[in-house]
Amino acid sequence: MKQDIKTYNVIAKEGLEIFPPEKYTINQSERPAALLIRSQDMHKTYFGPNVLAIARAGAGVNNIPLVQASANGTVVFNTPGSNANAVKELIVAMLILANRPVVSSIAWAKKVVGADVSLQTEKGKNHFAGTELAGKTLGVIGLGSVGSKVAQAAVGLGMRVVGYDPYISVEHAWQLSNEIPRADGLSDLLPQCDYLTIHIPYTEKNKNLITTQQLDLMKPNAVLLNYSRWGIVNEKAVVAALNNGKLQKYMTDFSSNTIIGHPKIVITPHIGGTTVEAEVNGAKMAAQTLRKYLETGNIVNSVNFPTIEMPFEAPTRLTLIHQNVPNMVGRITTILADEQINIDNMINRSREKIAYTVIDTGTIAEPLLKKMKDRLLQIPEVIRVRVLKK
Repeated sequence: MKQDIKTYNVIAKEGLEIFPPEKYTINQSERPAALLIRSQDMHKTYFGPNVLAIARAGAGVNNIPLVQASANGTVVFNTPGSNANAVKELIVAMLILANRPVVSSIAWAKKVVGADVSLQTEKGKNHFAGTELAGKTLGVIGLGSVGSKVAQAAVGLGMRVVGYDPYISVEHAWQLSNEIPRADGLSDLLPQCDYLTIHIPYTEKNKNLITTQQLDLMKPNAVLLNYSRWGIVNEKAVVAALNNGKLQKYMTDFSSNTIIGHPKIVITPHIGGTTVEAEVNGAKMAAQTLRKYLETGNIVNSVNFPTIEMPFEAPTRLTLIHQNVPNMVGRITTILADEQINIDNMINRSREKIAYTVIDTGTIAEPLLKKMKDRLLQIPEVIRVRVLKK
């Protein structure tokens, strides 16, 4: 209960309204240490101090209240890249559908009847002439797990590809072909695009990243694809651009009343990562990530905590989640020194308001371990303390 009070006080400082557990759907598991979810709305599901971690089998975490999780000392993981190939393949399909009237030609062919079916279809095909992707320019915003795969696939289709990602990792940069130049900014990228595809996470900074000003920079009759997240593209601006002929087509995985029914908008029902293989990849990756954290305290692919990986070679490991304030490491190590506990190895990392400290020590007797843990929890800024044994 003491930790509950600390947790709720930290959350209250963030200016959030705190609801009692009875207002939430109670998870039926018996005191779970971790939750592996996909689309479960955790904004409406109570998770108490027993939940050490939540792993979402997928990239987006809009269904998880990150501030509450951080304040609770709950590490939130996602599975970046687990559905990247599935999304890439759908983007390739949509690029082709943007140029070739495949769907309408199939619908027409179904209606052809009579003895001269072959002759009718031969004559009718002239109504369904399309254009080719080869030689056209594709702009890719976001060169992470999905964007880099889309870029490589487009090069394979004979397209000229230009990327833009100011935060590209070294890993993804190495995966890109030398044939893919990178723009310095949107004002450099957009005028080159016959097609533009977006593959970045939704953040407040990225909200309405593509609106009237950006659409005006694009080539006349360009095609815009958004298979990233709703909210990155301003839908009212897109509709206006389509209506005045500035934009040829908008293809997206996200529907709303603003765009539904528009003749120049193609909407798929959020199926970008919906393949059997992607679902299995995401579940495996989430389970492996959870297991690593629960057994070693190491954190990878977290969206609210810093990445920390330290070999677990000592008999005892302490992990502390605390607020990112000055002198925390000194206060923690002072308590260990007071109890005559020698530190074999230690690492500390922070991410915005949260910090994570991992300390490896020798074997510690249970009474001393309990005393030390109690003292560490008495530090007001400490949210959670775990003891792991090899």
